Amino acid sequence: MHRLACTLLVDRRGWLLLQERDEHPVNDPEKWGLVGGHVEEGEEFEPAAYRELEEETGVRLAAGEMRLWREVVSGDRTYRVWCARVDLADADIVLGEGRQIVFVDPADVAGLDLADIARRVVGEFLGSPEYRELLA
Repeated sequence: MHRLACTLLVDRRGWLLLQERDEHPVNDPEKWGLVGGHVEEGEEFEPAAYRELEEETGVRLAAGEMRLWREVVSGDRTYRVWCARVDLADADIVLGEGRQIVFVDPADVAGLDLADIARRVVGEFLGSPEYRELLA
């Protein structure tokens, strides 16, 4: 079983931080997905979410700033997705992996070639009470 910790950060406009993957990953190359990745052996999901966020974007959030939104099981993978509102812009993101990591207007998400997990959760997140709370 593969364990993955992912994040959905929302900026002050309500835009989502998403990653455009490059051609190198085995899974979902050149698709848009969530920031995050594998939970290491002996690591818990939540610390992995913070670690992966920092490794991929340079964004360091304090423990407790994100909250668990969903757990999704897909085949041999278990994803836990954390969310938070942040006061950041694209210029604050340091690309650590992929082609780009940027805040995306929710109106543009439907036109993106989304990775499987992103296709499963982004639309649901945008319609969720948790997303609406982060906008308040």
